[in-house]
Amino acid sequence: MKAVVRCRLLKLNTYKKEKTMPDYTEIQWTDGTVNPTMGCDGCELWNAETKTCYSGILTERHGGHNPGYPENFEDVTLYPGRMIEAAQLPDLRGTKRFTKPWLNGYPRTIFVSDMSDALSQAASFEYLANEILWNVSSAAGQRHVWQWLTKRPTRMAEFSRWLEDRGIELPSNLWAGTSVTTKGTTNRIRSLLEVGNEETKRFLSVEPQFEAISLKEWLPRLDWVIQGGASGSKPKPFDLSWARQMRDECAEAGVPYFLKQLGENPWEGGRKLKFLHAHAGDWSEWPEDLRVREFPVLTRQTATAATA
Repeated sequence: MKAVVRCRLLKLNTYKKEKTMPDYTEIQWTDGTVNPTMGCDGCELWNAETKTCYSGILTERHGGHNPGYPENFEDVTLYPGRMIEAAQLPDLRGTKRFTKPWLNGYPRTIFVSDMSDALSQAASFEYLANEILWNVSSAAGQRHVWQWLTKRPTRMAEFSRWLEDRGIELPSNLWAGTSVTTKGTTNRIRSLLEVGNEETKRFLSVEPQFEAISLKEWLPRLDWVIQGGASGSKPKPFDLSWARQMRDECAEAGVPYFLKQLGENPWEGGRKLKFLHAHAGDWSEWPEDLRVREFPVLTRQTATAATA
């Protein structure tokens, strides 16, 4: 898909009632989200044949009449100003997250680009440096952990090298992640491993998972794995044996593992399971052995910055 670059300037607090709100999200593995871009160049979840990406579906629903969304998901739009607002939010270290107790003891965690892919071609490296890197590295931004997820780790690695050529390193509180959905997309991990330096936390979001996937060969060089089943229109099955396999592989490799949700079409032993939570994201409904939500240990640099 051909992306059309647009740029919209936002006054602070102009999108507080939107999905892009940075100080809360129902996503289990983070405190909030922020979107310095909106829209995407497309991927296995959003193309001419398949339109199952929740970001794309929400954009099609709200785009054109809600100022927080581009008119079309394919029109990658820049929203400068959102990152600085997110950076100004108070640190949550010492604050109990009653609905997300696994985050207790952590600084505020912020998922960068849940409604977009900021590594789309329309976002220049200059824009990413000014909007993302500058705010993450600022005195306010260093108090938080920023979880940057992309399906374009090759371009993220190129951005990392572009920064290195200019004497800039990725800050340790910016985690680099990529999404994996099938065995074929595990090749993204190779590019992810080229991002950053020895202090960089690298993580995977194996969601939505469409088939059994082994990460054994990659886990020794990864810091965190998130896993989850599909939701939305006509979700593909998610077999609980896949979760147990990945949980065990992570445990063997000493990599923190986080099971986000079982999705809307979970199966076990050839039988479809039903849960009260729409996405089977309430872990109190799961088999006890799958109630695993772990986080990486913070680097010394990140922990020091968060308490400064």
